[in-house]
Amino acid sequence: MREFGDSKRQEQAYSSLIYGQHNFHWYVTLLVSIFLAILPLTQPFDYGKALSKSLLYFESQRSGRLPYNQRVTWRHHSGLTDGLEQGVDLVGGYYDAGDNVKFGLPMAFTITMLSWGVIDYGDEIAGAGEYSHALEAIKWGTDYFIKAHTHPNVLWAEVGDGDTDHYCWQRPEDMTTSRQAYKVDEKNPGSDVAGETAAAMASASIVFRKTNPHYSHLLLQHAKQLFEFGDKYRGKYDESVKVVKGYYSSVSGFTDELLWAALWLYKATDKEDYLRYALEKAYEFGGITWAINEFSWDVKFAGLQIIASMLLMEEKHRQMEYKNVLEQYRSKAEYYLCACLNKNNNVTNNVKRTPGGLLYIRQWNNMQYVSNAAFLLTVYSDHLQASNQRLRCDQGEVGPEEIFAFAKSQVDYILGANPMAMSYLVGYGLRYPQRMHHRGASIESYKENRGFIGCTQGYDNWFRRKDPNPNIVVGALVGGPDQMDQFSDDRENFMQTEACTYNTASLVGVLAKLHGLQERDFDSPLVASS
Repeated sequence: MREFGDSKRQEQAYSSLIYGQHNFHWYVTLLVSIFLAILPLTQPFDYGKALSKSLLYFESQRSGRLPYNQRVTWRHHSGLTDGLEQGVDLVGGYYDAGDNVKFGLPMAFTITMLSWGVIDYGDEIAGAGEYSHALEAIKWGTDYFIKAHTHPNVLWAEVGDGDTDHYCWQRPEDMTTSRQAYKVDEKNPGSDVAGETAAAMASASIVFRKTNPHYSHLLLQHAKQLFEFGDKYRGKYDESVKVVKGYYSSVSGFTDELLWAALWLYKATDKEDYLRYALEKAYEFGGITWAINEFSWDVKFAGLQIIASMLLMEEKHRQMEYKNVLEQYRSKAEYYLCACLNKNNNVTNNVKRTPGGLLYIRQWNNMQYVSNAAFLLTVYSDHLQASNQRLRCDQGEVGPEEIFAFAKSQVDYILGANPMAMSYLVGYGLRYPQRMHHRGASIESYKENRGFIGCTQGYDNWFRRKDPNPNIVVGALVGGPDQMDQFSDDRENFMQTEACTYNTASLVGVLAKLHGLQERDFDSPLVASS
């Protein structure tokens, strides 16, 4: 369903134009609206440009001392004393969204998904000239995790806290809010954050294996220690770091992260012990019992089920001792994929869609589920293509082309093929959100104005302004429209206008794949001669 999609309404509009029944301003408004609505249908999206902007986004979210080659010039150094009170260097890492807190669990998931994108689509990223930027985005996170893992059984899981941070509206360069750091250890366990950080470092170790083998080895050692720590001292991190509750609570518990970490360590080391862990604990930890229709920074089941199911293609895993459990993993992976494709028999087992065709999980920051689904669908489509298989759903088998076409439709919706004719990737396209819920973006740049902006001064002078943000957070994927495809570009509308690092992270791999196909089609003799 699209604005101005009804031919009768268009005919009436043009008749009014011809007979002069409305004023000139109305004509112009109508024509512009029609133009914006049909533009995504008449012009192909530039996936390479969207990919470049997506990777640029992570530079806007950097904490710490910015490097000489920093491209986002409206940002400056921040958080330079992080960890000082606790006697540890915690400078660096990423702010998760529009605030100035460093939350370890979503940060680690961001790095895992960026790494997975590079592992599977590194050639396409390199073909777009963005490989070094992708590696820089990953390394900014893993450098921080190395610092935060100060002992085999100690991981610093958060710097700052949401309560004091949300009381103030300040640029990160001006922060006066608490920078207290919080850790998990033997007495205060956090298996979920330890497991996800292990997954991030294990997956990144694969990324850096050829370009930086020493660094790759270092990451792998940290990943192994973190996994062992998380498994030996089990517990939810939000029970140990209570200030995270209400912001990034671990609703799914920690078992999904331990299985997820084990599979990534298996992929990084090829050591059977890690695979055996994921198989032997598959039932106890819910890997083959939970049928889930969302994949996020909190709920990893669908992702780990897909990784496990793809192992079936490898000859060494077709032995009977492995096959039965891997088949059960595949069954649950298929449930998730079929739910996204609306192919499960029970309608309640399918993911809802907006009238415009967007997957819709929940009101707050829905786009994270969309980009994650698009990535998993793309990865599994490639797997089916390579192994000459089809997806088995209640409503019949689905080929890899159809699966990927749906993934592409979700990306195209993000980039502008939607009823609002709005790109939800900031900085991309003719029309995108101008009033992101983002402290640094909404206040005059520190480079332009080095005068201190106080805690409540930011709210008084900047937050409530109706003007567009003075700084553009290029590549940020905002929360997106509601269940009826409606979007209100308002700074106070944080459910729709705030963006998060993990929204964009999953998008990188899919954009790279789409760009690679676009380049291939453009270079084909048929297209070149037309």
